[in-house]
Amino acid sequence: MVIIMINVLERITELREAHHWTEYQLAERSGLTQSTISSWYRKQMLPTIPSLVKICDAFGITISQFFLENEEQAIHLTQKQAALLEASTKLNSEQYNALLRFLDTL
Repeated sequence: MVIIMINVLERITELREAHHWTEYQLAERSGLTQSTISSWYRKQMLPTIPSLVKICDAFGITISQFFLENEEQAIHLTQKQAALLEASTKLNSEQYNALLRFLDTL
């Protein structure tokens, strides 16, 4: 568990330094307090999921992207693909299966 904790904190530091941000600037952009962020490092604590979401939002990335080891692992969707995925989340299971069958026939 300590390894995960260090990796999360190292990843936050890596992203912050890549953006040339201080802890204070990250706090401002994420809506968290600087004392909260610095306490993670002092106490070697993991941020909560809601805090990590705020951190990711500040960096303009998703949680999934946060945990990628490198950008080559990322899956990039086109605008059309993203729209199709978004629309499919609104379907019930019967509608979703019908959509899959329809797409298979194309």
